[in-house]
Amino acid sequence: MDNTSQKVSFIEKVGYSLGDLAANLIFQTLMTFLAFFYTDVYKIPPGTASAIIFTGGMIGAFFNPVMGIIADRTMTRWGKFRPWILWTAVPFGIIAMLAFSTPGFSPTGKIAYALITYILLVIAYSANNLPYASLSGVLTGDMAERNSISSYRFVAVMVAQFIVQGLLLPLVLILGDGDKTKGFEHVMAIFAVTGVIFFVITFLTTKERIIPTAEQKSSIKDDVKDLSRNKPWIAMLVLTVFIFITLSLKGGMYVFYFKNYLNGDSLTSFLQNIGFNGFIAGLNGLLVNMGLHGFTWPKDAPTSAFSLFNAGGIIMMMVGIGFSKTLADRFGKRDVFGTSLFVSALCLLLFYFYAPQSIALVFLTQLAHGFFYGISTPLLWAMIADVADYSEWKNNRRATAIIFSAMIFGLKAGLSIGGALVAGILASYGYDQQLPVQSPETISGIRLSMSVFPTLTFCVSVACLFFYEINKSKETQIQTELTERRKSSK
Repeated sequence: MDNTSQKVSFIEKVGYSLGDLAANLIFQTLMTFLAFFYTDVYKIPPGTASAIIFTGGMIGAFFNPVMGIIADRTMTRWGKFRPWILWTAVPFGIIAMLAFSTPGFSPTGKIAYALITYILLVIAYSANNLPYASLSGVLTGDMAERNSISSYRFVAVMVAQFIVQGLLLPLVLILGDGDKTKGFEHVMAIFAVTGVIFFVITFLTTKERIIPTAEQKSSIKDDVKDLSRNKPWIAMLVLTVFIFITLSLKGGMYVFYFKNYLNGDSLTSFLQNIGFNGFIAGLNGLLVNMGLHGFTWPKDAPTSAFSLFNAGGIIMMMVGIGFSKTLADRFGKRDVFGTSLFVSALCLLLFYFYAPQSIALVFLTQLAHGFFYGISTPLLWAMIADVADYSEWKNNRRATAIIFSAMIFGLKAGLSIGGALVAGILASYGYDQQLPVQSPETISGIRLSMSVFPTLTFCVSVACLFFYEINKSKETQIQTELTERRKSSK
């Protein structure tokens, strides 16, 4: 395998990370707002929305192994994975805009339209993001460099998450002039255009350095056989499913938690007391004095507080990411990942015990959760890249994309299950979007979905790490022996 240069330049790291920023403008919107969009904007019943999210997502998930087989066998002068990022950029953007459009069909027509566009979107996401994720496994064989690349990448993810979770609802109201249907269409158009530009930059600035030798031949049967004997891969697959169940469940339920559980008067007082309302008023005054239009921030306290809550958590996630590489280089990815994930799960559990008026505690807990979860975020995909190295080390064959395809399958399955759980839990607990005040039973379901349920699913992910044998010493052994093999194969 050609592995001439292990170092990755700053420009290439930034260029690669922009691809994840682009994808996450869409992915974070799906994870956080899809159930809300279907139920409260497009007016699809919660139970039906749950079925759409689960069915469409699982169809897209099963496309991933197919895409992995195709990508591993793609041969172009640009490499295996980079061309797919370029080829899928425009279709991905167009389908994302369609998925968040609201044509005035009949109730049955709305369901059909939502299902078809969601299936197309998750398939387009797989065709784009699977090669993108696999690219991280062939940019370099240096595991320390992979930690660095992952840190850059997940800073970009946090930027996208900040935009979506912190600013999307205000942008929807601003760009739609109070109309959420128009607002979602306008925001997604901006996201789509931005995404296409960033995907092109990723294609132009990256280079595939780890290239299988011409002598390497493997059938699909060989690839599947290798996977079935790869215990770290199995552990990471199950872990990934439960990680994204958790993220989709809690992320999708946040908006309902603020809208229906937390006390509106307490939220208003909190925003006033911390100076947030004064900040917005001062910003408006500055803009008006400069001859510009004022910045129209949503007036209702739950929307403002929800955006600030998400923004605070994301900022602390960025802080956590800053510690991730140093800790992983010293203690190994597995141990740092498991510890930080477990502590972040305990933070989620605390939400169950807070009264509707405990706004300050809710925000402080979110900051702590964001910090500890932030430490873990860059390590997930770096660990998956290490699994590809582990497979090559054990079997003398490299099948990067099919390994990553399983993880993207886990991501999609988790996203589908978690998103379906949001709508399904709301339906099972009697949520009615037409009611100004939800029943105590519905409120209980929302609280459990914000705290106890995601704590349990995060803990399952932590338990999977007991079967992931690539600790710090094993990382070093694999890297050293693969480097020698690649040198001898030149």
